Amino acid sequence: MPTPILVKESLIPGKTSKMVLKAPEIASHAKPGHFVMLRVSPTGERVPLTIADTDKENGTITIVYLVVGKSTAALEQLKAGDAILDVCGPLGKPTHIEKKGTVICLGGGTGVAAMHHIAKGHHLVGNKVVGIIGARSKDLLLFEKELSLFADELLVSTDDGSYGHKGFVTDLLKDRLEKDKDIFEVVAVGPVPMMQAVAGVTKPFGVKTTVSLNPIMVDGIGMCGACRVTVGGKTKFACVDGPEFDGHEVDFAELRRRLGAFRAQEQQSMDLFRSQSNGN
Repeated sequence: MPTPILVKESLIPGKTSKMVLKAPEIASHAKPGHFVMLRVSPTGERVPLTIADTDKENGTITIVYLVVGKSTAALEQLKAGDAILDVCGPLGKPTHIEKKGTVICLGGGTGVAAMHHIAKGHHLVGNKVVGIIGARSKDLLLFEKELSLFADELLVSTDDGSYGHKGFVTDLLKDRLEKDKDIFEVVAVGPVPMMQAVAGVTKPFGVKTTVSLNPIMVDGIGMCGACRVTVGGKTKFACVDGPEFDGHEVDFAELRRRLGAFRAQEQQSMDLFRSQSNGN
């Protein structure tokens, strides 16, 4: 059944957008860390997107996506009042959340939106939430206002220094870990190089580190095996065993190779989509 789009908001024009979808059954069951698989057209691929927020009372879920390929470009053409062909979820294992003290929730790029739902979950159980978010520049920063509504502290970094700390989120993370010995966990969501760097920073401190992985997925229910990752020397499927794993156990080098395996084909698909959209 098609899923209505209630709200569409451009967060970064032409690059990143937010949608609020009417999906009461998904909203009633979704927890932080869950994701959905959506399809825009009958012949389109299924796209995994982490749920950025839910409103059980109004029966809505919020998704945030980066326009990077044909499927997200097709999604970007839709507007409020339109409907997505199908949305399946909630999928994956939810984030393990319990009241334990202070947690650092760190996000980069569109990962900030996914981290928002996890940080909110920690806040609701009574943990102290230290948010660390980053982007290349101030105009690319996401969800600062939303996180500031409940995060006990919110630290910001930009690569170019246009806002907050000039540098990387890992600079702020290392500084905080050196000053605060009571951090019980670091949760990181964002680009693979960022999550790998976060795991590298936290390991010497012995702090539990959870990362949310984004391998290529086909069905999202554990049947195809496309989303396999190596964690602790064992093969795991991100869609049913994750998407969250121990960052100190993830084989990031393998994950990066697999993510780039179909780059040429992805570009061909995108070029064809643009040509068809322009009437060529």
